[in-house]
Amino acid sequence: MRITSILLSLLAVAAMSAGNANAASTNLVKNGDFTQVTNGNNNQVGHVAGVTGETLLSDWTSYDGNNGGYNFVLNGGQVTSAASAISLQSFTSQTNGGNFFASDPLYHAGVLSQSISGLTVGGTYTLTFDYALGQQSGFTGANTDYWQVLFGGTAKAHDLEVGVLPANTVSKNSAALSIATGGFSGWQTSTMTFTAAEATQVLSFFAQGSAGAPPFLLLDNVSLTAAVPEPSTWGMMLGGMGLVGFMARRRRAAKRA
Repeated sequence: MRITSILLSLLAVAAMSAGNANAASTNLVKNGDFTQVTNGNNNQVGHVAGVTGETLLSDWTSYDGNNGGYNFVLNGGQVTSAASAISLQSFTSQTNGGNFFASDPLYHAGVLSQSISGLTVGGTYTLTFDYALGQQSGFTGANTDYWQVLFGGTAKAHDLEVGVLPANTVSKNSAALSIATGGFSGWQTSTMTFTAAEATQVLSFFAQGSAGAPPFLLLDNVSLTAAVPEPSTWGMMLGGMGLVGFMARRRRAAKRA
């Protein structure tokens, strides 16, 4: 009877893990490719609706303490043309060729944030995003910049500028990207892991970097998913189930003898 209970418990854990694996494929970030906007592409991102020449990003907020900050939604197919609010030198498009988020870390950068709900307290989550570094047309100067990523409370730009974090917030940095004058870094992918302390937390991005001529940090394809169980975990679980089954067979054989 005891062996049967153990086997049933292991089966329940296996079923739960399988469910978690399916949940791991669900992106908890909404509008992570920045396609959903209120007032078109190639515009500065606002903080409130109705401002001429600004657009809002669905499910995201952009705020520098006064307005949306010097942040933009640009499009890979237009960013080198006069139709774009900001034109970038030597730009190469990301894989999907669509919209992306752009922030100048040296001029009123705003914090890009989204509230993430449905988290499991103590659960591990994997964040991935594509990013690049470019320079605005008409300017020169080398730059080195990176994304500061925060998971926890609501971050404020003026606090992050002096190294102050919100309470109960974890901060991590992407690898820094460097370009020569007029250069473009090419698109890179960053992967980070975070542990949820609450069922709802705020995911934030803040552009940071060195002094230099106007750089723009770019961001696209943001994804946050529950971590998938390691293959070794599955192996140990299946091995345990096999051992329990073997012991049960031996016990039945001993009774028949």
